[in-house]
Amino acid sequence: MITKTLLNPHTKSYTHIPSDIYALNVYFKFKLFSSMPALTSSQTDIETQLRSLCEKPNSQFSEAVSLFHRAVDSSLLPSGSTCNFLIDALTKSKNFDLAFLVYSKMTQVGVSPSFISLSGLIECFLSIRKPEFAIGVLGLMVKRGYRVNVFGVNLILKGLCQNNKVGKAMVLFREVGRNCVSLDIFSYNVVINGLCKAKKLKEAVHMFVEMEAAGCHPNLVTYTTLVDGLCKDGRADEAVGLLEEMKKKGLDADEGGVGDAFKILEMMTKKGKKPDVVTYSTLLVGLCADGQVDEAMKLLKLMLKDENFVEPDVTIFNSLIQGFYKEGFLDGALEVYHMMVERGISGSMVTYNFLIGGYLKAGIIDDALELWKHVLNLGFAPNSTTYSIMINGFCKMHMLSFAKGLFSKMKACGLSPMVIDYNTLMASLCKEGSLGQARGLFQELRNATHGPDVVSFTTIIDGALKAGDFQSAKELLMDMLGMGLAPDYMTFSSLISRLSKLGQLDEAKSVFEKMIASGFTPDTFVYDSLLKGFASKGKTKEIIDLLRQMADKGVVLDSEIISTILTCLCDMFADAKIDLQKCSIKVLSSEKVQLCCSENFGSEQEITCIKDEISRISNAVSIAGRQLTEYQAAEFQGEVLNIKQENNKVSKLTTSKPQFCESTEG
Repeated sequence: MITKTLLNPHTKSYTHIPSDIYALNVYFKFKLFSSMPALTSSQTDIETQLRSLCEKPNSQFSEAVSLFHRAVDSSLLPSGSTCNFLIDALTKSKNFDLAFLVYSKMTQVGVSPSFISLSGLIECFLSIRKPEFAIGVLGLMVKRGYRVNVFGVNLILKGLCQNNKVGKAMVLFREVGRNCVSLDIFSYNVVINGLCKAKKLKEAVHMFVEMEAAGCHPNLVTYTTLVDGLCKDGRADEAVGLLEEMKKKGLDADEGGVGDAFKILEMMTKKGKKPDVVTYSTLLVGLCADGQVDEAMKLLKLMLKDENFVEPDVTIFNSLIQGFYKEGFLDGALEVYHMMVERGISGSMVTYNFLIGGYLKAGIIDDALELWKHVLNLGFAPNSTTYSIMINGFCKMHMLSFAKGLFSKMKACGLSPMVIDYNTLMASLCKEGSLGQARGLFQELRNATHGPDVVSFTTIIDGALKAGDFQSAKELLMDMLGMGLAPDYMTFSSLISRLSKLGQLDEAKSVFEKMIASGFTPDTFVYDSLLKGFASKGKTKEIIDLLRQMADKGVVLDSEIISTILTCLCDMFADAKIDLQKCSIKVLSSEKVQLCCSENFGSEQEITCIKDEISRISNAVSIAGRQLTEYQAAEFQGEVLNIKQENNKVSKLTTSKPQFCESTEG
């Protein structure tokens, strides 16, 4: 099978591969626990196997846990140190569910957890959003004579605040403080942030004063958190005071902590404090970073009209240009640029990189090239970022010859292309069917200092599968795993899509299962690929199983997958395989459309029963954020009505002539 071939090593040994990568190699060979390490009669051998299975780089945690359970059930209980070692290894690798299982089993048979195991248990409870249980573990630590440290306390404080339980966080903060735990800057910052988000500014300010009195000096995070909270609460005068205090201490304001910039300036003016270029720069950068470019533009104009007049520098102008560029507002970026030029500031290479990128993003090639020439005339030397922006822009406009020319020029100028430059070109070459050239670039990248990343491998593997070159795809995937690179979401998605299109459905399904096991959540593209693949082979049961899974997981549907689902249902109905009685597509809100299935949908007795009833579809319905036109909604309703009418006809026929269904199915 193709997927087994792709993911199962034969001739190469990858003893240095990290645990999650190694798991991909053995997944199809060791499905779940089908190939366990054999139990021996020696407890020492069991412990050796357990530790070996947890060792990096080829850890096999699921197999280790299974072996642990079998050993306990066989009265071959591992030692306390081995049990605690196993919990520590599982928590460090974020396998919290498995750590819970081991902890539960070992305590049931009388093995005492160590301090490290209890610390891991705290992380387990926090991972499932149960910080109150984590507090209980602290109590268990004290009961067993262990000394609670600030690291564990901080984890719980953060978990409580993230779950909107700042009151309990305050209680814990006070309690541990009274019990000789030295709280640090992180402890204070977590609680202050939680109080600000809960709009308990009085308590937050009190905590700020308290920490200074305790000799714990506030840092940048402390100040920006309070400034933001005070401004949002309308207490701009206090925010101004903190801003001034920050400046005196030499702390630069963080991007997200500027709050209401105009209130701050207004309060500074009322107090007779003159804003300087640092104040304006701090506020402008914060607004732009927060996406409030219109407000930043107003602030710049206010700055220029200021009777005290503070001359903006190139950093301020670049911040605004970058803000408009990120928001896709080319006109705004150009307006700021012209204001800058009028003031005799020529700008920097950063300025022109954003503007060239903006022109290319808008498809205005001539102006982008003119600006490029202007940059050269000014004596600036285009840097790696300049070339990357232009290569990316021309690739997106399908002007591959220009992009390849720039890539060559970049190297001729002594600049080393980055991995993203190779990836961009390879993707474009694969799309146009130039797999040979893409492979050449990939080989060049392999010989470069930085080497390929997961995106590089995914791109070239997808191109190889698209061309039907399975052997190359296998070798590339094995090389990727051998380099210690873990497949990401796009790798799984690409494999599922290509295998589904090629009719390799067992392999596609196996990759789908591994994708979920690796912690990735499939989106509608993945489900759509599988549905189309199953439909092409007439696999009714698989389609029904997948639809049921989508309904159980509450997958939000877009227009593409709704069309696919309707096509599948219609095709199955035409083959007299379904009754359209147990499944529905429900419009839950203006932005959410989901699949709903009845309890017996997909059971053996009712495997051929599917219901089609689409409710509240109108021209105001939105599917995945895209509004349907009146025509689309009517067309959608009409298609559903046709299915229902045909369903009624079949129901009548099956009632009057039972042998009709028999002959149709036969």
